Amino acid sequence: MKKGIYLVLLALVMVSCKSKAVAVATVKEPLAETNVMTAKKIIENHYNNKTDFSTLYIKSSARYSDDKQTQNVTAEIRIKKDEQILVSIRFLGITMAKALITPNTVSYYEKINNSYFEGDFSSLSQWLGTDLDYSKIQNLLLGQALDDLRRGKYTETILDQSYRLDAVTNENTQKSFFLDSNQFLIQKQEITQPKEERMIKVAYLGNKEYDNMKLPTALLINTFQKKGTTEINLEYNSVSFNEELSFPYSVPNGYKRILIK
Repeated sequence: MKKGIYLVLLALVMVSCKSKAVAVATVKEPLAETNVMTAKKIIENHYNNKTDFSTLYIKSSARYSDDKQTQNVTAEIRIKKDEQILVSIRFLGITMAKALITPNTVSYYEKINNSYFEGDFSSLSQWLGTDLDYSKIQNLLLGQALDDLRRGKYTETILDQSYRLDAVTNENTQKSFFLDSNQFLIQKQEITQPKEERMIKVAYLGNKEYDNMKLPTALLINTFQKKGTTEINLEYNSVSFNEELSFPYSVPNGYKRILIK
């Protein structure tokens, strides 16, 4: 399995998924220069959006494609806020893969190759060449900024009806976040590593307001590497909050462990 597929698995907590886009772009008048906010104020407004839930259950349709294959599956996502995420990938009703993510561990298995992985974020981050942690994965699924924007420094730019925040850094990794000017929700976020010729783009194709919070209706992930490209498009079909959820996970007998070197 390609390293690029692992990158997507660990970023989204799933393998082999993509779905149809559901949003239609609308033409709006660009923001006037006089209306531009400071990066600090934009970030403050972003975190004023409510995220009031204890558990979240998502049923989704998904489609994964790269330069060699395309797969359509369903994905069931269970989140216990800030504690654990369980993703089950199914094909024709059969569970083909599961991933369990906690703040300290990453575990997953898949049936095609009868293999599994167990490890922590430090080894994965070193192998992937970019920082990865539980919060980033949870934020990705919730439509929030991957990083805690309150802890960094950013420059702001007006872009049509959006604000663009670019991280101020001397490191090789470049990060950009695009937020709409009305609700300050994340529309798109990009991470680029020029030396490695690697990029990941996450775009949110619309959002829906619930009593607890606003969630994306669909998200599109594109990764670009020397060896090829990968696309994931995930559509949230149904969502429920604050139910009592179980997180069953166990590796089937006879599976071979994957070791990262």
